[in-house]
Amino acid sequence: MNMALAPLLFVLAQAPAPEATAPEPTPTPKPLPNGPVVVLETTMGRVRIGLHKDKAPISVDNFIKYVRSGHYDGTIFHRVIPGFMAQCGGFEPDMTERPTRPPIRNEARNGLRNLRGTVAMARTNAPDSATAQFFISVKDNPTLDFGIRGAGYAVFGEVIDGMNVVDKIVAVSTTTKGVYQDVPAIPIVIKKVREEASAGAAPAAAAPRPATNPTTPARPGAPKAAPPKNPSPAPKP
Repeated sequence: MNMALAPLLFVLAQAPAPEATAPEPTPTPKPLPNGPVVVLETTMGRVRIGLHKDKAPISVDNFIKYVRSGHYDGTIFHRVIPGFMAQCGGFEPDMTERPTRPPIRNEARNGLRNLRGTVAMARTNAPDSATAQFFISVKDNPTLDFGIRGAGYAVFGEVIDGMNVVDKIVAVSTTTKGVYQDVPAIPIVIKKVREEASAGAAPAAAAPRPATNPTTPARPGAPKAAPPKNPSPAPKP
């Protein structure tokens, strides 16, 4: 559903010009990933992700264990929403859900925000329910941050190369398969996920912004009637 933003009203009043203009505060620099780099080889291209080992040690350790075990090889992007995110890591092309290890503690309170290009753990409504599924934001998603609508979704990595591939992934045609909505009509398979480096990951450049300003889409909601094992990064509207 689309939510109209309340207009901001500014009251202008005549006032003498200030003697000096105070300098604008310097924005806080975006933290750079300092942990391992993993590469997702997908049927639509390659995506490289740097991991925040210092900010999200539990999530990174959990993710690396799944990578090294081969859990993600052959899984799909099973939920993609333009102007929101691309989710993967839990299902095979026939929508069979892969078994996972026990859930981990939510690290959303680590100071990392769900910005465009960030990678975060998907979960159910229970804060500490994340297992293997993760999602990549294709826009800034402040409502997914800690404290905005609850426990938040833990950011643990960032796309350092291949954001154009992610943009292509979220633009594909989707369908509904059983109780799962927003499923790519043609499976987008993660052929292989491999660890590229052990430390010192730093993005070559920030995730590029779209060339145009698209109309703000309706706020996406959690899949209707989805089994509780299907994590979702979308808060309830």
